[in-house]
Amino acid sequence: MSPIIILVISIVLVVAGILVCKLHAFLALLLAALVAAFLTSESALETYALDDGEQSFIKLFGNGPEANTTLEEYDRTKSAYLTKYQKQFKKKSAMLRVAEGFGATCGKIGILIAMASIIGKCMLDSGSADRIVRTVLKRLGQKQAGLAFMGSGFLLSIPVFFDTVFYLMIPLAKATRIRVGKNYVLYIMAIVAGGSMAHSLVPPTPGPLIVAEEFNVSLISMIIAGCCVGLCSSVAGLTFAAWRNKTMEVPLRDSVDAKLEDLEAQTQKADSELPSFFISLLPIILPVLLIAAATATDTYYKNLDNGQQAAEWIDSIKPAIKTLGDKNIALILAGAIAMATLISRPGIDRGKMATAIGGALASGGIIILITSAGGGFGAAIRQSGIKEVVAGSGGDTATLGTLIMAFFLTTLIRTAQGSSTVAMITVASIFAPLALQPDLLPYHPVYLALAVGCGSKPVAWMADSGFWVICKMSGMTEAEGLRTVTPMSIVMGIVGLIATLIGATLFPLV
Repeated sequence: MSPIIILVISIVLVVAGILVCKLHAFLALLLAALVAAFLTSESALETYALDDGEQSFIKLFGNGPEANTTLEEYDRTKSAYLTKYQKQFKKKSAMLRVAEGFGATCGKIGILIAMASIIGKCMLDSGSADRIVRTVLKRLGQKQAGLAFMGSGFLLSIPVFFDTVFYLMIPLAKATRIRVGKNYVLYIMAIVAGGSMAHSLVPPTPGPLIVAEEFNVSLISMIIAGCCVGLCSSVAGLTFAAWRNKTMEVPLRDSVDAKLEDLEAQTQKADSELPSFFISLLPIILPVLLIAAATATDTYYKNLDNGQQAAEWIDSIKPAIKTLGDKNIALILAGAIAMATLISRPGIDRGKMATAIGGALASGGIIILITSAGGGFGAAIRQSGIKEVVAGSGGDTATLGTLIMAFFLTTLIRTAQGSSTVAMITVASIFAPLALQPDLLPYHPVYLALAVGCGSKPVAWMADSGFWVICKMSGMTEAEGLRTVTPMSIVMGIVGLIATLIGATLFPLV
């Protein structure tokens, strides 16, 4: 069967499974992966096994004979290896191939998402997140409250899921509205503008994390590029929010929610009861610094001239930098700091901390299941032969057009079924074969990842669970949400795409 037909059937199964059958995203993705695996032809599996086997051989034996090996011996060994690899791969059942994709993805992102969940929960319960918001508000002043809410939302949504960030910040928006007496629409939309863009563009949140892994983009590259494009989109969203705030008014309304009451109690604490601003920021900035140090070290060694020796002091600390700069280790250290901050707060004992972490891991476990199922789905799509179809769009014009294609395909799936994460996982599976062939791209694959992330913003409406969180927690009606959040999501997505296209043209990074 044609890879395009398999792809269409798989996407329909994901969207229909979530919207029509009301299946959990994990089950919908798993079902689509199995169907794609069963429909894949034997010839497509042979082609995939040959390519995959060649990559495996290069990792084991290098891309050429060693000094004590002739080219003939190298080719003979390679031929025997690929023949055996193909035979073994063709024996695998559809379920086994999906399970291997599931496991490979879980191995890449499982620890990261688990630790990000712990960091987020500890930052909320310790008051670290509240401290960051309060400090930013004080520094910028009430007149710049919209900018403060946008910046705080963006920063907090890097380690904390967007829904949770909105839960945290909406009481502060209400309190500011009471003090100022106006601008409630601006405050609500500013939080969404900052938080939602970081949610789709900056790891370790699941969407950008899995896209970066699928496209073989380093974590630090995705963080830096995601922040640059995300802030452009957030500023555009804030500008739209300021205009919309002048044209409509949303009154303060009651919104009954137990979690909101807990967070309101948190916001009523005195500043002296909260952690310091530096300690509050440490779980966010520490992993970024460690990963950046490891990346800089790798770059330094790659740029050494032939025969040139690295500085002795760099050689001596390289093992420590590489260990601490591993993305999993960096997130674990950040999690340890967040937990230490939580348990140091008055009224928090080991039992309460264990309960908080248990809840965070339960929530993170669901995300791990969804993203890993997306990995299985991606493996099945790649094995179907989609690589040859997508790679056929080579050339500067076609690959620039691929950014737009990736954006609109993600937007289509996101609008249809609501989840930005599911949309990103689905489209990443489609374009991964192209991203993994740098010679076919006139720009760094991070731009393809950014196009997918920006495409997951439009269109926020009733199919999106986040839309309901925003409306119910802020007291907006559905009509008010459609007049504010929905058009802003479109503006932010398009501005993000434009910024990505400009970046890919002016700074291709190849």
